[in-house]
Amino acid sequence: MSAKTDTEVIIGGKVLTLSGNESAEYLQKVAAYINNKLNEYNKMDSFKHQPVDTQNMLMLLNIADDYFKAKNQQEQRENELRAKENELYDLKHELIATQMKLDNTTKSLQEAQNELNENSKKIVRLETELEEKRRNRHGK
Repeated sequence: MSAKTDTEVIIGGKVLTLSGNESAEYLQKVAAYINNKLNEYNKMDSFKHQPVDTQNMLMLLNIADDYFKAKNQQEQRENELRAKENELYDLKHELIATQMKLDNTTKSLQEAQNELNENSKKIVRLETELEEKRRNRHGK
């Protein structure tokens, strides 16, 4: 577990000390996120005219919305990753099966080529014998 970090940040113009097991950079990033949300909402007149409690509730709701959307997006990406991993697994197995078929086909082709060579030799030998028999018949 990492050591506890204390860092000063500015949120909404106020200096606060944040403590946590995260790095100071991370805590500054969180503060920057909150400040961006505050700036975004403070640009809206309808927000500025709300009571502070309502403003805080709207901020909390918006941050929770961002969180759940990000979480949902992460889950979708994880599901897509799992689907792609499964597809890759299936493709690897298909590749292995295809490679085995190719190896068997190559072996069969080589055996057929060897048989063809043997038969070609046999044909040449038989043709030679036949030619010798014809010569012997016609030569006598």
